[in-house]
Amino acid sequence: MSGNPTLVKCVVWDLDNTLWHGTLLEDEDVRLSDEMRKVITELDSRGILQSVASKNDHDHAWRRLQEFGVAEYFVVPQIGWGPKSDSIIKIAEELNFAHAAIAFIDDLPSERAEVTFHAPDVRCYPAEQAPSLAEFAEFSPKTVTVDARRRRQMYQASFRRETEKQSFKGPDEDFLKSLDLVLSITRATEEDLSRVEELTLRTSQMNATGVHYPDDVLRDLLTDDKHEVLTMSLTDRFGPHGAVGVMLLERHPAAWHLKLVATSCRVVSFGAGAVILNWLIDQAAQAGVHLVADFRPTERNRMMDIAYRFAGFTDQSCQCVHHTSVKPGEEKIQRLHMVPERRPAPTTMRVVSPELTDRA
Repeated sequence: MSGNPTLVKCVVWDLDNTLWHGTLLEDEDVRLSDEMRKVITELDSRGILQSVASKNDHDHAWRRLQEFGVAEYFVVPQIGWGPKSDSIIKIAEELNFAHAAIAFIDDLPSERAEVTFHAPDVRCYPAEQAPSLAEFAEFSPKTVTVDARRRRQMYQASFRRETEKQSFKGPDEDFLKSLDLVLSITRATEEDLSRVEELTLRTSQMNATGVHYPDDVLRDLLTDDKHEVLTMSLTDRFGPHGAVGVMLLERHPAAWHLKLVATSCRVVSFGAGAVILNWLIDQAAQAGVHLVADFRPTERNRMMDIAYRFAGFTDQSCQCVHHTSVKPGEEKIQRLHMVPERRPAPTTMRVVSPELTDRA
């Protein structure tokens, strides 16, 4: 491994003589050690997903995992009699992960070789290294956010949500209403900064400027009375979607300057982006100020441009636009403008939010 390897996002476990001691088909009395149980829970706490690729009878093996109390830790498990490379490739597809983000643990060199041949980017480890996985750099993210700690639950909720959607009969809007969606908009705290920075880094299609705000800049903004740093999270009856958006707002007497809005692509289909913009527009209308929004076209954020235009932002000139500062490197940023009017509450989700007018 290199000194700075790519982080593993999912560990795929063999079962017999790897995750547990013994071979299930030969001896019912297989044993899961406390050491391995600790590895499973530690990886999960770091936001690393885990799955299974095992040659076993599915129901028998899954029942044993349930009896050991660890079945809940494994997403999209593949237990059957096909090649393990096929199982791992399917797991990667289900999770939408690159093969290089997958680690495979197996006691048999022949199984590891088969996986390496068909999926060479998957990293393979012998079973004797399993107790030490949490000590390796590629299993040790520098920071573990709140969302990372509950990543498994978020994926499991997503799978249940998608299953229900496939069987739902009726318009999409009715399905969204059935989810009991709650969008929470909150003023960011220092504990939220890692999630905010991560969103500005990872979000490209629904990022208005593509600008990355590092931790030190965000900390300064938190203590600046002229700025609002807002985070958005989404939940529904299936569970959390996690942090789905960030907004950076600078106050001026006649206008609020929306310097950045970024929302996760995974909630575009839920209409969260439009709800967030409409909420801000309604807040600005109550405050009696104009809105100025930064937009810098990139190769990927055409959707954000459409969202701004659909919300009512235009290129029209206004005196308030000239009061927003242009810093070096921002010359290519467009300044869109609108005169806000009150917006109705969304029909597909409930919004829990602060009143920005309390600082106006």
